[in-house]
Amino acid sequence: MPSGILLLDKPRGLSSNVALQRVRSLYDREKAGHVGSLDPLATGMLPICLGEATKVAGEVLNGRKCYRFTVTLGARTATGDTEGEVIATAAVPTLARGEVEGTLTRFLGRQQQVPPMYSAIKRDGQPLYRLARAGVTVERAARDIELFALSVQELAPDFIDLEVLCSKGTYVRVLAEDIAAALGTCGHVTQLRRVYVEPFAGEPMHTLESLTEARGVGAGPVLLAADRALLHLPAVVLSAAEAQRLRHGQRVAVEDVAPPGAHVRLYDSSGEFLGLGTADGSGGVQPRRLLNLAPQSAATDREP
Repeated sequence: MPSGILLLDKPRGLSSNVALQRVRSLYDREKAGHVGSLDPLATGMLPICLGEATKVAGEVLNGRKCYRFTVTLGARTATGDTEGEVIATAAVPTLARGEVEGTLTRFLGRQQQVPPMYSAIKRDGQPLYRLARAGVTVERAARDIELFALSVQELAPDFIDLEVLCSKGTYVRVLAEDIAAALGTCGHVTQLRRVYVEPFAGEPMHTLESLTEARGVGAGPVLLAADRALLHLPAVVLSAAEAQRLRHGQRVAVEDVAPPGAHVRLYDSSGEFLGLGTADGSGGVQPRRLLNLAPQSAATDREP
């Protein structure tokens, strides 16, 4: 079973961890991890790193995310979505599209957002959602997020369909509540789909059903090469001797390709992806996360 990145189309009703465990069981992979949790309510792109590709998961996690979601207006729930009980109601004003679009512009840019109690963030080892279910509320520190685009897809008297491109760490349920409040009412998320995680916009996704069918006839999953997630980083091609030194944890002298502390992707002279390095700013690269892979067959951009 080769290493690589599987783009799963997570179904509604499963947690991200349950979806991961099903993929892991399907392909008998001990080393696997998902990147960026989706709520059970949510569907859509869940990158799963298998084998040595788990070593690039941190870079994937930093990518921007695109979501489409429906905000049902007039009722607020304890969880911010359909899984919680209604805790507040309000009249819904008549909304014109231009008015809504004008309101949305106020949400663009850098800002801070307080994570919801119903989240997987841990406090003293306990996920916040467990405390919330026990009726306990604790203070949560605001987090820096950024919204790059926010648009109306459909407007109806009692709901709005929206699309957002946002930074990691953004809670769409909180955003939906804030938008509803800015429109003079309250609301909660009733549909949520992650359209893509950068840099995988436009890439095909695979369902658990299609993976099960493929496995039944002896086919493996369609995987992206581990370095497919890293094409935004500078590439460094090393000679055989340099690659050998790198694999032994030694610094390699190269041309300055990135500022000090920046990550670079590393290849040997045959084009095999070696892993991640860190530029030291003085004509050298230090190994950061190296992979133990057979040569990748997937096509990638490997120009230095």
